[in-house]
Order: sequence, then C-alpha cells, then structure tokens
Amino acid sequence: MTEQSPVTQTNAARVAQSPDAQVVTAVRHYTDSLFSFRITRPASLRFRSGEFVMIGLMGDNGKPLMRAYSIASPNWDEELEFYSIKVADGPLTSKLQHIQEGDHIIMRPKPVGTLVHDALIPGKRLWLFSTGTGFAPFASLLRDPETFEKFEQVIVTHTCRDVAELTYGRELVESVKTDEMLRELIGEENLDKLVYYPTTTREESAKMGRITYLIENGELFSDLGVPALDPATDRAMVCGSLGFNLDIKALLEQAGLREGANSDPAEFVIEKAFVG
Repeated sequence: MTEQSPVTQTNAARVAQSPDAQVVTAVRHYTDSLFSFRITRPASLRFRSGEFVMIGLMGDNGKPLMRAYSIASPNWDEELEFYSIKVADGPLTSKLQHIQEGDHIIMRPKPVGTLVHDALIPGKRLWLFSTGTGFAPFASLLRDPETFEKFEQVIVTHTCRDVAELTYGRELVESVKTDEMLRELIGEENLDKLVYYPTTTREESAKMGRITYLIENGELFSDLGVPALDPATDRAMVCGSLGFNLDIKALLEQAGLREGANSDPAEFVIEKAFVG
C-alpha cells in the first residue's frame, strides 16, 4: 500500500504480533453501510459451511476487540470471506470499515454455530431466511455442494431497505448459476434447485414487503408456486436482526416446525450471533 489506513496507523504493530493475525486480501464497499472483505485462511482451520468465528482489532486499551462474524466463504475456499455492516459508533465496525488490503486483523480459529446441515433433520425444501448482513452464512451454504445434495429445492430470501443493499446477495446467487467453476462443483443438474427471492422495505423494487408479512399473507408461497410451510417437508435457517429472528421463529413454530441444534436436530435453526 502507498498510504497506511487508519487501522494500520493505530493497530498494525499490535495486531500483526498476535498469533491469530491474518492478512486482509481484498475489500469491497457496497453502500455507505455495507462492505465485504477477504482474509488469509490458517492452513489448520476446518469449518462447516454456515459457522462463524470471532474476528476483530485491538481496542484503544490495547486489548483485542472481538465480535462474532459468519464465514461467508464455503468450507473449500482457500481464503475466508466476511460481509459486514458499518456502524459509525460501533466499537468494532467503526474501525473495521476502514481496513485495506494488506492490513492485519485478528481471528480466533474456533468456528461454531447452528446454521449447519447437521442441525437439521432430512427434508425436501430448504428455506434460507435473511435480512441485511444475515445473508453471510447463506453465502457459504449456497456454494457448498452438500446443500444441493440434501434438498430438492433451496429457496433463499433476502430482505433489505434499499435495492443497493441487495447487491451482495444478488451477485452471489448469480455467481452460483453462472460461474463455470461453481456450476461444475455444484452440478449442472442442481442449478434449477436454487430460487432467489429478494424484497425491499423502503425503496421501490420488483418485490416489496417484509418477508414475515409475505409469509403471513401467503404471498411468498403463491409467488413461488410452492405450498405453505409444512414440517413434513420444509426445513429452514434464519439469520437477521433479533426482532426478525423472533418473528420468523414464531411463524415457523406456528406452522409446526421445531427449533433444532447441533445436539438435537429438528426442522429449523436460528443464528444468534450479532455484530456491532
């Protein structure tokens, strides 16, 4: 780099000296509030698509400031990808949003999480319900061949305020269907299994409305030509804001689906990690 970033100026020496330091290999900003970045992957790291790790920077007090981030890259990727919000006064993201290629960040290589296939019992249709950066773990799962081997149909919904905030998810889904390497990995015969259903809540778009409302009034199912949620066939993963997660959970339970976990698989799972 020809000019040091704010992160480098204040934290580089201390972060780089950490045994858990990783190098930033790419950064992309989508809007004033959303960005993604990639970092080096420790050779010993193993994780299941959909899991999260703790990443962060050194705080002003010289101690690591860590937050849970879902790994957006699939488990076969040679690097690790993350998708993040920018919070002006957020303890971590106010600093993290300024990282540049070549900077270092801290990552604790102990992946955990509930948005994994092992936490669901076998089913026919997989629903991936997300808002905002909650799309991140699904970016991992949608590039994992196991997702399409286990289900006859995979439907990912992504709800944001504005159209621009849908860019990361839209491009990811497009890449699964058009990228030659991904098409070969997932299998041409599986591409038609993937259905993308984006909605906005503020800016006018082709489909507007909160996904919870579209579930309640049945519009989601009529739009896609699929039956309403059924515990005999449907499985779901949920990742978004706390309020969104609770609302979707209530609707899933109302439909007869039970919440599962790694130790007790069932019909749906919810991610409970948040970033600030």
